[in-house]
Amino acid sequence: MRQGKIFRNLGFWTIGAVYILILIGGIVRATGSGMGCPDWPKCFGTWIPPTDISQLPSNYKEIYGAKLKGEIEFNALKTWIEYINRLVGVLIGLLVFATFLSSFFTFWKKDKVIVTLTFIATLLVGFEGWLGSKVVSSELHPVMITLHMLVSLIIVFVLLYAVARSYNEIIEIESITDRTSLSFLLTATMFLTVGQILLGTQVREMVDQVSYLMGETLRTEWVANLGGKFKMHAFFSIIILAANTLIYYKVDISITEKKVVFKLTKWLMIVIGIEMISGLSLAYLGFPRFLQPIHLTLGVLALGIQFIIYLLLNKERVFRSMASPS
Repeated sequence: MRQGKIFRNLGFWTIGAVYILILIGGIVRATGSGMGCPDWPKCFGTWIPPTDISQLPSNYKEIYGAKLKGEIEFNALKTWIEYINRLVGVLIGLLVFATFLSSFFTFWKKDKVIVTLTFIATLLVGFEGWLGSKVVSSELHPVMITLHMLVSLIIVFVLLYAVARSYNEIIEIESITDRTSLSFLLTATMFLTVGQILLGTQVREMVDQVSYLMGETLRTEWVANLGGKFKMHAFFSIIILAANTLIYYKVDISITEKKVVFKLTKWLMIVIGIEMISGLSLAYLGFPRFLQPIHLTLGVLALGIQFIIYLLLNKERVFRSMASPS
């Protein structure tokens, strides 16, 4: 029992750290720090990046500017934002590996699926680190950035499933009368949310292009020049709001005793509400930098809550392969 509690606590910390990394990744994008370190895994050729241009060789532009077409300009703030992003990535790798070890000692005889999932998460974190190097070497190619984001989502899903599965025998959920249609609605909404997040990464690319062409002084006019993808992103946000509102309504009318699922659904609506406010603020306030990473992280957080609700609604089916404790 104690080992199970250690695994669950460690799992929560690890999932929280992944969300923090997604937030930091958003900060990297919002501040234009993606090439703050022009090489990988080192940064300007050292394991501890410079804090001042005087610490770089006089011909650093020639050294690091070859693949960046000579456009590299040292900026200590951007360099350290990108470097902290990498350090947090390493920390998450260690946390995920610790979660795997904890699952092995806790669930190897009880439920090998949990052990397998945490092992897969460990491999995915390694793959994500490799992808990070390719993002740098590709000079922030949009396809690589989107793939990097997609792998982050998969890691979140795998860890959430593993931790939720560990609660199977100790958590009691409400009796729900309309479980089938609610599960279908949740599945459709999750697919929409994933698509919306990935579309948002492409909109982010367009924002970068428009900002480069128009400059900071015309920031409030960027939105008028973002084109069809931004309009599609805005349209789908309305659909997703409606879908999540319908989920809340169906949960509310399908249960009599308000427990875990209902509380999670309330939190889902709170997150979606803040997400909508942040999206509107981005569009009408000239894309404030501090809101961009928050907007992304809230979207991924909403997706995680949707997934947990789905797992709990269907726990007898999705966790049915659990072995009896020996």
